[in-house]
Amino acid sequence: MRRYLRVVVLCLACGFCSLLYAFSQLAVSLEEGAGGGGGKPQAAAASWLAGGGRGAGRGAGSAGPAAHPGRSDRYSLKMQPVEEVHLAVVACGERLEETLTMLKSALIFSIKPLQFHIFAEDQLHDSFKGILNSWSFLQTFNYSLYPITFPSENAAEWKKLFKPCASQRLFLPLILKEVDSLLYVDTDILFLRPVDDIWSLLKKFNSTQIAAMAPEHEEPRIGWYNRFARHPYYGKTGVNSGVMLMNMTRMRRKYFKNDMTSVRLRWGDILMPLLKKYKLNITWGDQDLLNIIFFHNPESLFVFPCQWNYRPDHCIYGSNCQEAEEEGIFILHGNRGVYHDDKQPAFRAIYEALRNCSFEDDNIHSLLKPLELELQKTVHTYCGKIYKIFIKQLTKSIQDRYDRPPKEGFTGTS
Repeated sequence: MRRYLRVVVLCLACGFCSLLYAFSQLAVSLEEGAGGGGGKPQAAAASWLAGGGRGAGRGAGSAGPAAHPGRSDRYSLKMQPVEEVHLAVVACGERLEETLTMLKSALIFSIKPLQFHIFAEDQLHDSFKGILNSWSFLQTFNYSLYPITFPSENAAEWKKLFKPCASQRLFLPLILKEVDSLLYVDTDILFLRPVDDIWSLLKKFNSTQIAAMAPEHEEPRIGWYNRFARHPYYGKTGVNSGVMLMNMTRMRRKYFKNDMTSVRLRWGDILMPLLKKYKLNITWGDQDLLNIIFFHNPESLFVFPCQWNYRPDHCIYGSNCQEAEEEGIFILHGNRGVYHDDKQPAFRAIYEALRNCSFEDDNIHSLLKPLELELQKTVHTYCGKIYKIFIKQLTKSIQDRYDRPPKEGFTGTS
């Protein structure tokens, strides 16, 4: 009997050990299943948020991700989706440096990850790749390079409209079919506050609005469209298309009123008929066509203030952008070639400061004092007399982006 009891106890002990082993294996397999494929993407997503976009967790376009071992493990953050900001630019001719300076200004202050859509002549592609790949250590952006593309039957006519390649922007909704919303900017744009802030204006669109632009002029007495245009234009002084925020899903779906037919036309069907009707009457090419479209469809346009597209016209005859006087310039637009000549040295000073700035925090901090000294040398011009509006928002952006203490939950710095 005693021998029988020993056998029973031994069997029970073996069974208990077997159950413990089985449960431990099940726990391991469940843990691996939960973490296996999703572990690395989760760490990458967390590092996006940890670095506020800049310098954290994602590779740059075709350059591939740079190696930062352990960086994403330095923070313990709750997972949440991160929206990308889509930014498009068209570069032809001698606009490589200007375009790269614009992209740099976007990256310096960006919070959300950026997706660059760069349309460029073939001979510029290698140069763009070389520079953008060298920025991949930032891990805050992706980029795609595209050739200049126009509808084949009218390619030559579109390419020679106004400036080479400028009318490419008209076809972005038709080329980037998978992109819902897009911020298009000219190459001579400089961001003096986060791109995220103008991107957030998309949420202010009402149900009929498909795009946003700033007025061409604030002061009608010096306006171009209201004095010289030989075609319809939006509002009192027209709009400037150098900074254009678009809900491209709405643009592709909308049927536009026009003065060519009683039938409303979609975006892809209205462009060529408009060009044929007005090509002898337009001066500013694609911008004029946009003015014509929104003249007939004013309910479709959201108009943002001049500080989001501040040009020499706002100060060369005296200051006429009240919003910039109050809050500073948000986006600087150096048209008229002012970054590259001595006619408006205030604009050139901002451009050269950002062009020469590197991505190191100390370098960004240190640009303000010498920049202000340069701007003080420009007070002999109308724009220079109000030089403080050129650095008011820039100073705030640097302080907000680089001077804030680490957020709660951070265990290190990016």
